[in-house]
Amino acid sequence: MKKSYLLLFALFCLLSVDIQGQTNKGAYSFLDATNSARVAALGGVMLPIDDSDIQLGVFNPSLINNDLHNDIALSYVNYYAGINFFTGQYSRTFDKIGSYSATLQFHSYGDFKYADANGDLTGGSFSPSDFSFTVGWGRQLDPHWSIGANVKLCGIQYESFKTFALAADVAGSYKSNDGWMFSLAARNIGYELYSNFEGSRNKLPFKMTAGVAKRLEHLPFLFSIMYDNIQKWDLTFDDPLDLNNNTDPITGEKRSKSKIAQFGDNLMRHIVLGGELYIGKNLVLRVACNYGERQNMMTPTRKGLCGFSYGFGLKIWRLRIDYSRSEMHIFGSPNYITVSTNINRLLNNSF
Repeated sequence: MKKSYLLLFALFCLLSVDIQGQTNKGAYSFLDATNSARVAALGGVMLPIDDSDIQLGVFNPSLINNDLHNDIALSYVNYYAGINFFTGQYSRTFDKIGSYSATLQFHSYGDFKYADANGDLTGGSFSPSDFSFTVGWGRQLDPHWSIGANVKLCGIQYESFKTFALAADVAGSYKSNDGWMFSLAARNIGYELYSNFEGSRNKLPFKMTAGVAKRLEHLPFLFSIMYDNIQKWDLTFDDPLDLNNNTDPITGEKRSKSKIAQFGDNLMRHIVLGGELYIGKNLVLRVACNYGERQNMMTPTRKGLCGFSYGFGLKIWRLRIDYSRSEMHIFGSPNYITVSTNINRLLNNSF
């Protein structure tokens, strides 16, 4: 038991490394893109939910376990304006060394036509894209503690611009006797290996997320509370266009909030609330609110459902189908669909 706790402690000692330079988004912001329908429906961040779902391991590798043996999942995201995401996942457990998963993600950004500085078309087009290949490992240390890590190779190709980077995620989870689940994850710890673009190396979007989830005992409902972007307190966006009317039109000075209001606004920008309502054994309804995303994406006159996401999960035969929609902006919202199954159950055989 003591050895297990020391191993968990050593894992999170990695978080003490000075990685402030990695906190910007930059070229590798696609590593934070949500490709899973269930994750998108519950706010698009790491989730501490231990119910044998292969979709969750990409964001929280401590959830990779032997219950996922021979699970497979395919995801598709219809984003904006010809942008599409594709994801394939597979998991397998090996005796004595733990459980592993492999995830291939590919993002296509459509076709771009060549034009000169005046905007005149010059003929031809190109198709920018990026990808990541992730190998994840998870291990159950005891009935309460689990740890995991991802190693991923990622690349970008935008016309003649090409880059490659190597990144890692580490995570740990604790499950109490009464069903409370706590998780802490650090993502995108890494380094750019190659770039043919002149200038400084691109930074990876390092982030830390902590959260808690619990399925209620006397109600078919699971809730999650996530604290995202632990590494940075102030997540407010300084809008140069002042679309939210934060500048006094007479004096030209910015309207300031009280310290209490500023603290509350900053705190809520980190919070993501999600919930699942179980209707029988085969249907789940999901909804979440991401306050920070709402504040960044809404407009003063049309706030709509910006920052909210919702969806459902449906079991049909031996397949699990998840769908969600994320209301990112009033002008458009991505649609996510994931189909997953277990190969053994699908073939009614064992490997």
